[in-house]
Parts: sequence; structure tokens; C-alpha cells
Amino acid sequence: MLFSEDSYKFMYTALQEAEQALLEDEVPVGAVVVHENKIIGRGYNQVEKLKDATAHAEMIAITAASNHLANWRLNECDIYVTLEPCIMCTGALLASRIKNVFFSAFDPKFGACGSVYNVAEEGKYNHKIRIFSGLYESESRQLLNAFFTKKRNDGKNQFA
Repeated sequence: MLFSEDSYKFMYTALQEAEQALLEDEVPVGAVVVHENKIIGRGYNQVEKLKDATAHAEMIAITAASNHLANWRLNECDIYVTLEPCIMCTGALLASRIKNVFFSAFDPKFGACGSVYNVAEEGKYNHKIRIFSGLYESESRQLLNAFFTKKRNDGKNQFA
């Protein structure tokens, strides 16, 4: 699928957020929320830093966007995230009424937008999100692979 130039620009910014997570030794996932073609919320995984299981990139970006608009309803907003949202994050996206989700790579273990589940589009809720995937997928995978390869290698060296 071809995406607009703006979509690439926004996902590139989400990748920069993911790189920040990688620098902080967090799972490298980044997200940005866009309203009227402007980024109004950013986030990257901060689970370890904040000691909070809910500190996913999407959750932080949603909070920032809601604060920016002074409204929990983000029905005219899109989110760009470098990894398929999990069940928790997809629930928050549904609750906040996000219009579109663009994500880079599928998450075969926790994904809730098409891989393990498809909570966003199954139509059981009063809101349905449109899902788009594959935007900068290889770049997102490279960041994730670098992180998990380092974690595996660090674990091996720890017991050597």
C-alpha cells in the first residue's frame, strides 16, 4: 500500500521516538498523535523508567494529545506507532475515539490490531478504528531486533 508523504513524515517522527526508547534501554516503540496535520502528542515506551506497566508509547502520546486539546475525545486524530498496539493500548485508542491507526510492524505475541486479535475493527464497540500497517516496517523491525539481540547477548554474558 502506498501512503501519503505526510504519513511517512509522521511515522518517521514515531521512529525517532522509538530510537529515544532504545537509547534509554526501553523496548523501542514510539508513537505520535496527529490532529489537523500537526503532531499534538508524542510518546515512547517508558515502562522501566517509570516502573509502570501502562507506560507504553501509545498511552503517553494519547495523554499528551488529550492535554493539548483539553479533551479526552480524539475523534479527529490519527496515531502513528512503530509496533502494532497491544490490547491495553487498543482499548485506550477505542476509548479516546482515535480515527485511524497507522503502525509499522505486526506484533505476533501481543498485537490487537490484526495479528493476535483485531479488537479495533471487530465492530463490537460503539467506535471503530481504521487500521493501516506496514509503514516503515523494516526500520521498526531493525530497532526491535537490535534491542532484543542486545538483551539476549547481555543475558548470556551475565552467566559466562
